[in-house]
Amino acid sequence: MQPLTNRSKVVVKKEMTLLEKMYLPAIFNGMMITFKHMFKKSATIRYPEQKREFSEIYRGHHVLKRDDNGAERCTACGLCAVSCPAEAITMQAAERKEGEEKLYREEKYAATYEINMLRCIFCGLCEEACPKEAIFLTDRLVPTEFERNDFVFGKDKLVEKMDDRIDVTKRQTQAVLDFKQNNKYSHNKLK
Repeated sequence: MQPLTNRSKVVVKKEMTLLEKMYLPAIFNGMMITFKHMFKKSATIRYPEQKREFSEIYRGHHVLKRDDNGAERCTACGLCAVSCPAEAITMQAAERKEGEEKLYREEKYAATYEINMLRCIFCGLCEEACPKEAIFLTDRLVPTEFERNDFVFGKDKLVEKMDDRIDVTKRQTQAVLDFKQNNKYSHNKLK
């Protein structure tokens, strides 16, 4: 334990002048600040008429990607859920049945896949952990809701529509794109 020092600070109680007692200098300074801000350009963006520019690395709404044939990429391996520090991702795996080859890429798929957007911290670790490049964070805003239950996004809100594909190539480095083009690796071959 450290001993206390004998240093002391002298506090001076200065008497206030009549103007200071009436708070006129403080009110005057506050009004000057207000008048200065009245003539500056407003920082308000008039959304939705005006859209704000986002950074190229902005992480927004999640998307579960499909391959070129329309099959879901997710194999319910659970690496995204394990890597999530906020524990926002839950999923249940199921086996692919006969005749569902066009719906799911692998024998195992995510029967239910949910992300609690109230818990999500948009860190992107789920995106990095996914070996099948099934989940990405897009540049789109997460829609607002009024009820807490509406912020638990299921596959109906997460899986991309075939007629509204989302380009995520800007989220990938050039090394990843080059690796994906090399067909000698078994990871890139379709079964």
